[in-house]
Amino acid sequence: MKIGILGTSIVGKTLAGKLSSLGHDVMIGTRDPVATRARTAPGSFGEPPLSAFLADQPAVTLGTFAQAAAHGEAVFNATSGQATLEALALAGAANLDGKVLVDLSNPLDFSRGMPPSLTVCNDDSLGERVQRAFPGVKVVKTLNTVNAYLMVAPGQLAGGDHTLFVCGDDAGAKAWVTTLLRDGFGWRDVLDLGGIAMARGTEMYLPLWVRLYGALQNPNFSIKVVR
Repeated sequence: MKIGILGTSIVGKTLAGKLSSLGHDVMIGTRDPVATRARTAPGSFGEPPLSAFLADQPAVTLGTFAQAAAHGEAVFNATSGQATLEALALAGAANLDGKVLVDLSNPLDFSRGMPPSLTVCNDDSLGERVQRAFPGVKVVKTLNTVNAYLMVAPGQLAGGDHTLFVCGDDAGAKAWVTTLLRDGFGWRDVLDLGGIAMARGTEMYLPLWVRLYGALQNPNFSIKVVR
């Protein structure tokens, strides 16, 4: 399957590597591919720059946001929360319409340092704003409550027996994403919370996630809904 990934951070690279290893035809999108490829500094979490990643993953290609969105039969939004709507606008509604958009973004504001605040919460969510801005897209919110490495390898923690949430208004889109999460990524417990408005809850979990990270000094943790 052809998949477009918007964003070249650790999340975008981790997703791209995993999806490519599963046999998917992956293109990563960025604002300026030439400038992005020319960067030599490590990423925010010390990971190799995108140029090194692409050298190790020759099957993964790089393009603009619009090219990646057009390429993908499904699209993953792995941009930061503050950049999400602009990145999707650059991707283009015509390139996204009718497709599943897996939204991993969180509305985090780091302008005043740590811990970050939320730019939207309580009676709205970034997931809902994406759906309103792009009504022809089937938005599914998921993977935004765990570290990038756990997203694609949940088995490294508790054998994968912890909970991942999905929400969205299109049942078929959620079913496709859930199958990918279970059969492709190895998630054993995927909990459907309902419509895209349920993204309010998963996004508002992030302030607790950040504080748990600070307390544990390790991002490789998760939660389990026991029922």
